[in-house]
Amino acid sequence: MRVHLKTLGCRLNEAELESWSRDFQAQGIRPTPSPDHADLVVINTCAVTEEAVKKSRKLLRRAQRDNPRAKLVVSGCYASLNPEQAAADLGVNLVVPNTDKEHLADIAIRELHLPTMPATAMAPDSYSPLQRNRQRAFIKAQDGCRYRCSYCIVTLARGEERSKPLADIIAEIQRLQTQGIQEVVLAGVHLGGYGSDIGDNLKHLVEAVLANTDMPRIRLGSLEPWDLPDDFWILFENPRLMPHLHLPMQSGANSVLRRMSRRCRSEEFLALADHARRQITDFNITTDIIVGFPGETASEWQQTLEFVEQAAFGHVHIFAFSPRSGTKAAYLENPVPREIKRQRSEQLHELSARLGNTVASRQLGKTVPVLVEGNPAKHGGKFLCSGYTPNYLRVHFLSERKLENRIVDVTLRQFNGEHLQGTPIE
Repeated sequence: MRVHLKTLGCRLNEAELESWSRDFQAQGIRPTPSPDHADLVVINTCAVTEEAVKKSRKLLRRAQRDNPRAKLVVSGCYASLNPEQAAADLGVNLVVPNTDKEHLADIAIRELHLPTMPATAMAPDSYSPLQRNRQRAFIKAQDGCRYRCSYCIVTLARGEERSKPLADIIAEIQRLQTQGIQEVVLAGVHLGGYGSDIGDNLKHLVEAVLANTDMPRIRLGSLEPWDLPDDFWILFENPRLMPHLHLPMQSGANSVLRRMSRRCRSEEFLALADHARRQITDFNITTDIIVGFPGETASEWQQTLEFVEQAAFGHVHIFAFSPRSGTKAAYLENPVPREIKRQRSEQLHELSARLGNTVASRQLGKTVPVLVEGNPAKHGGKFLCSGYTPNYLRVHFLSERKLENRIVDVTLRQFNGEHLQGTPIE
């Protein structure tokens, strides 16, 4: 038996795909990168926007068209929101909702009567669907969310909060390290809520990972700003915890944040950012901003621009608001015209680029460890290597040696507007 695994959407979906790959291999079902050669196709769908729903349906149709003999299993947020419609409209063989996806391989094997051969199972992770970047791995620590932001459908699709036991997370990180992984990212839908269902918390999780593993680099996935207690920042005294956080704010205007049902106010965020930077050297903060949320006035937009400027983000992920059916925001009055959203997006892109230049330029002259990613190719007789600084800034440098999956000290020399350039200390 061969299985082809495919995902759309967030890093959590990618982490789930990795887990499914291991589970199928343990039963002697071989993952394959080619859907044409698969006996089973598993697709992890997304529903964060209406466009994501369209892409999910398109991917399912293509899978059926390209390999009609293969059995088709679908999971993820699109499938979970309306499993009956997904199965009926697209003719899939099995729908596994998000609440059951931790056991997807076992469910598929049982319900579809798949032949298994555990005795001839492949070595763990001898094939991974995400081998294009095997220096870094995403660890699904938590799923589900207790909050109901007015624009978000994912909390409905993912369900109640569920935390992975601490021992399982540590064992997974230790196993990944034996395979050569140098960096892990702890991820979740509401990562800051880790442990709410099992009597634990995120701070203790990070402490345990640092104490019980030797993983060289540990990162945290997206965190809600209001989930970070005052004593959280002491964790970054350990140099293995990378000094970067992605804290999605979505707007800088408190009136818009209220319509979004967000729990943080702009002045609270600015105080938090200032405190973090005072505690942690070269700490980098990135964020998400939604442009053109219903009813967003010119004054509210100006407040957002001023907030972004004051927060001095290293990067801003910019999303033009798109109504998502099933959310409160889809029915709010006073939609912002498309042209105004386009103009505001351009403004924010320009501001984000300028702030990013400032953050990167402050690193010039410093020597920092960079994890070389991908497969360095020859460039002018040398190998062109790239990776990220601890505070998540992209670096390119030339080396006499092929330094794939090596942590290399690099002196940062210049910034070209897109990435830092440096010289390795070899």
